[in-house]
Order: sequence, then C-alpha cells, then structure tokens
Amino acid sequence: MKKRILASALCGTLLAASLTACGGGKAAETTPAAAEASKEEKETTAAAEKDTAAETKTEGEYQVNEAAAADPAVTLVMAEVNPLDTIVGQTDSKFKEAVEAISGGSITIDLQASGVLGAESDVLDSILGGGDSVDISRISAFALTSYGGKKSSLLSVPFTFENREHFWKFAKSDLAREFLNEPQEIGLPLRGIFYGEEGFRHFFTKDPVTKIEDLKGKKLRVSNDPIMTGMVAGLGANATVVSFNELYSALQTGVVDGAEQPIANYQSNAFPEVAPNLILDGHTLGAIQVVISNNGWDKLTANQQEVIMEAGKLAGDYNQQISQAAEDKVLDALRASGVNVVDVEDKTPWKEACAKVIEDSTKDQAELYQKILDLAK
Repeated sequence: MKKRILASALCGTLLAASLTACGGGKAAETTPAAAEASKEEKETTAAAEKDTAAETKTEGEYQVNEAAAADPAVTLVMAEVNPLDTIVGQTDSKFKEAVEAISGGSITIDLQASGVLGAESDVLDSILGGGDSVDISRISAFALTSYGGKKSSLLSVPFTFENREHFWKFAKSDLAREFLNEPQEIGLPLRGIFYGEEGFRHFFTKDPVTKIEDLKGKKLRVSNDPIMTGMVAGLGANATVVSFNELYSALQTGVVDGAEQPIANYQSNAFPEVAPNLILDGHTLGAIQVVISNNGWDKLTANQQEVIMEAGKLAGDYNQQISQAAEDKVLDALRASGVNVVDVEDKTPWKEACAKVIEDSTKDQAELYQKILDLAK
C-alpha cells in the first residue's frame, strides 16, 4: 500500500513537471533576483549587438554608407598635376580615403598625381571633349574661365580675398554651391564637388625682385587666362603662356624670367632650383575645386553619388585645417635653404596696378562680385 502511494505521488510530480515544461500548466513564479538577472543579461546582449552593428557601419573615422557598400564596384580615375606632398595632393589623398571608406569599398579612386595624365588644361580638354580616361580632377578654381565659366572667373580676380578666413566664409556659403553648379548651368559635362585652397599665390623669379618696379619688362609665365594676362600687364611685365609641365625647363632655359604659384607648389616642383627669388605679394588666393565629369558621375548609383559629395565636404574641411600650417612650414624651409624671400609690407601699389583688370573682370558681374567682397565683413 505504501509503495502504491509513493508511486502515485511520483507520477503526479513527473506529470506536473511535464506540463510546466510544455506550457501545459501554470509556470513557476520568477523571483525578483532572477528577474533582475534576466534584465541585465538582455541589456548586455543588446549593448553587444549595438557595438557589433556600429563596427559594421564605421571604418576608422568614417561612417559607412551601407546602401552604397552594397552597390556594384566602380573605379574612378582622378588627375592631379602636383605631387602628393603638396597641400592639394594631401587634400586629394584625403578625398580618396574618405570616398573609399564611406562607400565601404564599392568606389575606388585611382589617384594619378604629378601631372602623369597631363597638364590641367589637357585634362579639362579631354573631359570636355567627351573623353572617358579621367573621371575626377583637381583644378584651379578659375580654370573653367577659358571654357565659359563666368562666375568662377571672379575667384581669380587679384586681391579679391583679404585673407584665408574671408575665402572660407565663401567656400562654406550657399554662394559657393551656386558657383560649383555653374558648369551644369552652362552645359559643360562636369560638376563641382567642393572648394579648397592652396595658399596665396606669389611671384618667383630668376633674378631678385624687391619691389613692383623690378617686374617691368620681365617675361612671366601665366596660364591661358585673360585675368592673369591682364594682371601681369598691369604690373608692367610681359605675360607668356607656358604649360605648367614645361615651366621648369622654361625657367631653366630663359624662355621666361619668372612665374607665380602658391608657396607649397613652388617648393614641391623644385622651382627654387631655377628661380630662387620669391616675393610675397599674395596677389591671388589659390582657390581650387574638385570636379567630376558627367561620364564619371553616371558610373555611380545614387547612393555612391551621395558618398562623393559627403567625402568632398570632409576633404574640404581637411584642406582648411592643414593649409596654413603646411604653408608656414614650407616657407620656413625655403628661408632656411637660402631662397631669397622678400616680404611685401604694403600691397597698395600692387592693388592699384591691378585696378584696370579688376574693374574689367568684374563689371559684368558687379553685384555677384560684391557678394563675395561682403563676406569679409
């Protein structure tokens, strides 16, 4: 009898356990301690999942665009006429880094520097002629003047920007976006991505120049740009158009007596070897822009196009951070190496000498030009 009672009890216990495990009976109540432990476990798991998700969405300092990362892989060729150790070269490298990281590797930038793809004008001629060998190029902001870019021409007018701060107020304004969109407005097969700068431009010469009068009669290299030509004429010198890739030899052989460039480019292209005299007149800020051809743009998905524009903003910010310090470092090195560096304390005579070209170059867009000047306030 006793054995029968024990057996019945055991069966009841097993049945209850079975029903509870299968959800067929009332679950046992959870103690407060067990509930708290369960909550902490869930929070820990959620945090771990969040960290894992973050790791998949970031690469270094960049936030990965997951939609772009899933798009078909594409390679874009980018042209740069200067070496990679220049301000513009470093900016290009930052742009490349940002594009590739944000796109999750779906976009590769094949950066070709030191003019291996030709001079700036050669690259633009190719792009505007419908060529597909170059997709992106870093150009001088006024390079499109020769191709009908009226707005962009204002950026090369002598003594427009009072200082770097003035330029960056422009570069980060809605007005800058209007300027970058001009190629599309006038039917050129490219579009602007972002602005930057490579420092103020100064004259350098084979023979010493200590004042504006010393430039009289000298043959000074300029790009094929009417504003630059007019400026040199106003200074009493003779404008001579020479390709940038041929400038070193032109200085070496006496085809020209001097030229003008930002300080960093002057050093990186070894111009001090053939023209060791630098006068810091700062006639024009070396505004730059990065452009992409319509052919290159059309190779991208909408997600990848967003990546290009986002990377452009980051590269512009980076350019702003490094330009002054990089220029100061180069100038110190030039002085230490024996380059004859002449400071210009009073730029009034220089500006007065350029008065005609300033007026002639801005009168048709006087209101727009005044908007740029007003940003200095």
